[in-house]
Amino acid sequence: MGGDDRADRSARDGSPLPRRGNPNFERDVRRMFTHIAQRYEWFDHVASMGNDLLWRPRALWELDRFRPAGPVDRILDLGCGTGELTRLAARHFPRARVVGVDFTAAMISVARRRTTAPADAGRIEYGRGTAMRLPFADGTFDLATNAFLARNLVDLDAALHEMRRVLRPGGVLLVLEITEPVSPAFGAMFHAYFDHVVPWLGAAVDSAGPYRYLPESLRRLPARPEFRAALGRAGFSRTEARTQSMGIVTAFLAEAGPRAPPAFGAGVPGSPSPPVEPGLGPDRPHQSS
Repeated sequence: MGGDDRADRSARDGSPLPRRGNPNFERDVRRMFTHIAQRYEWFDHVASMGNDLLWRPRALWELDRFRPAGPVDRILDLGCGTGELTRLAARHFPRARVVGVDFTAAMISVARRRTTAPADAGRIEYGRGTAMRLPFADGTFDLATNAFLARNLVDLDAALHEMRRVLRPGGVLLVLEITEPVSPAFGAMFHAYFDHVVPWLGAAVDSAGPYRYLPESLRRLPARPEFRAALGRAGFSRTEARTQSMGIVTAFLAEAGPRAPPAFGAGVPGSPSPPVEPGLGPDRPHQSS
């Protein structure tokens, strides 16, 4: 490693430890999620003391309060991981078809194995894709959701533009993310746990790198007002930020404006338009760059 920002970074146990600013950051984040895919859900339940089992359902309830009335037929769950929010969204909107997209093959594999309920058959599809260039036509979805994705994006503005692009006008985006607590006193207690105990728990299961990266990634996320401003720049006309657990997590809600902003370029000058696949995104791999 030394002082070379281009070098891959690993923890002492050999687990991936992505470095933001490294040209290989996106690849290293993929390696990290591949490393933790099999233990991702149960570790999060333990590390959050079970609170993550409440955060996703409550975010969907907040979504109901925010979104305009009307049917929901097509939902995109971006950065779906092992499919926890994908399956919850399918149950919350029982008439909708739901597509879960993630850029990590190992996560998609786990999501498919865990999507076994008869009610989900034929309504949930999974495929690989990157948030920077989604493989869907403009205006494909009524809702787009993601949970604990935003901190890991190589270019937040570009990804938000892509989320707006694939939503129809009036469609709604839900971004659920770890955030800074509202109270400074509670924030001090939170960081004592989040910055020290969670990485220690990760090291106990040979994943020191991913769970050292976790508190680092929070420091890179814009504060709630700045995040809402980024949503506005991406073409969302109405936004709200609704906190849970004293601000440990926030559900950012945004309604797509009447027209999408000009193409952002996915953060890469001269990048081509995203590949468009028919329908809602067939269950075949789309390799991210």
